[in-house]
Amino acid sequence: MTALHRPHFLTRSHQRSAGPRSALPSWALWTALLAVAAVSCALLRTGAGGWALAAAVPAVMCGVAMTLVLLRRTLVAVTVNGPSMEPAYHDGDRVLVRRNPALVRGMVAVVEPQKANGGWAAPPLKSSARAAELSRRRWIIKRIAAVPGDPVPREAVPALAAAGEDRVPPGRLVLLGDNADASLDSRHYGYFPTDRVLGTVLRPLAPTRSDEQRSTPLRLR
Repeated sequence: MTALHRPHFLTRSHQRSAGPRSALPSWALWTALLAVAAVSCALLRTGAGGWALAAAVPAVMCGVAMTLVLLRRTLVAVTVNGPSMEPAYHDGDRVLVRRNPALVRGMVAVVEPQKANGGWAAPPLKSSARAAELSRRRWIIKRIAAVPGDPVPREAVPALAAAGEDRVPPGRLVLLGDNADASLDSRHYGYFPTDRVLGTVLRPLAPTRSDEQRSTPLRLR
């Protein structure tokens, strides 16, 4: 993976937080090179002249460039801080996050938490927000326990024990940390708005030397 940005996410103590950055996987670059090579070989096999290669290769590169830009805006590398998602993820783990996906129960999501008083510091970010904008917000990482239309999990979520509805309302999620003793989540805050979700975890990432040498990220108490 090629890291393109390094904004740091801030979070509460005991929360799973993240140092996200726009991420462009190495496989995407290899795909671009293979696409150009494949077009060149195909034209050579058909006896196309140099003019055909000169016309085709830039067109292919243009399409590849558009794909790489799209990937750059939809994938974010996140470094986890804190124990709230153990044993699935541990402090210092890195994960690849897809922005703006469909939200499915059981997925792990990176989401913006509300302030201690229950309000929000700013409106929700746009889906096109860049890494610099993401770094100005606080983020946590939790598992999606219920999505709109699911039964309200009153027994597992004390903050929703007195909820007046039987089903999770549209635009709302129930988010829980795997390590309940070290997590601030829907058990304390109730529903999380879907428009505060940055994305969901695609897969773990291997640590990099820069991550290993980086000092401990700031945590808010």
